[in-house]
Amino acid sequence: MRADVRQVADGTYLVHGSNTNWVILTDGDAVTLIDTGYPGDRELVLDSLTSVGSSPEAITAVLVTHAHNDHLGSAEHLRATYGVPVYLHEAEVPHARREFLQQVSVGEVLRNAWRPGVLPWMVHALRSGGTEQHPVTAPEAFPAAEGPLDLPGRPVPVHTPGHTDGHTVFHLPDRGIVVSGDALVSGHPTSRLRGPQLLPDMFHHERGRAVASLDVIAGLTGELLLPGHGPLHQGSVKAAAQQAHERAV
Repeated sequence: MRADVRQVADGTYLVHGSNTNWVILTDGDAVTLIDTGYPGDRELVLDSLTSVGSSPEAITAVLVTHAHNDHLGSAEHLRATYGVPVYLHEAEVPHARREFLQQVSVGEVLRNAWRPGVLPWMVHALRSGGTEQHPVTAPEAFPAAEGPLDLPGRPVPVHTPGHTDGHTVFHLPDRGIVVSGDALVSGHPTSRLRGPQLLPDMFHHERGRAVASLDVIAGLTGELLLPGHGPLHQGSVKAAAQQAHERAV
């Protein structure tokens, strides 16, 4: 199985893994990797780097939107094997170390098994390592308190809590892009909706804060939304966040 790599702008690639996306930002030979898929997606992550003419040795940093297993999957492998620093919001650092877990439980998934798409998604998640724990031994808070990070793509971290306490989206104002993680998605196997939306309620640690964070995203400029789940969304990021907000209330 090959990684589904889509170039969406100069030096910007959206990669569709097995039900989860990640993003590759390039600047010359250097790379920023945003999220790393499920543990079972490791070969796809490595293949996606090859597809853009890069390698894990070229990764300057791994940025993580949030420390759920389907986004954190290979972060510790890249850190331990290649010495790549792993950065998250300060509130998400202990989550990445697995000092606690803000993730939907198997029991809660089973209670929602009657909903369309939930059982097939659960089977896939289990096969992809969705219940495995791969804590990051030495995660780090973002090195800059505000403004762009000194990394390929110059991403700007924006705190968007709710899905988890430290969930973060990344704004690339020069490229007109918002990498939205799970704060704003465009589809999911457990959702009947298509287009901008919140994930179903069972996935959020605090749904009310997740809804409020949509207003934060609506304040970001951009015409391309690169979500953690679902296809690329082209069009006003503000309008996308507003649509998701209307669907959520």
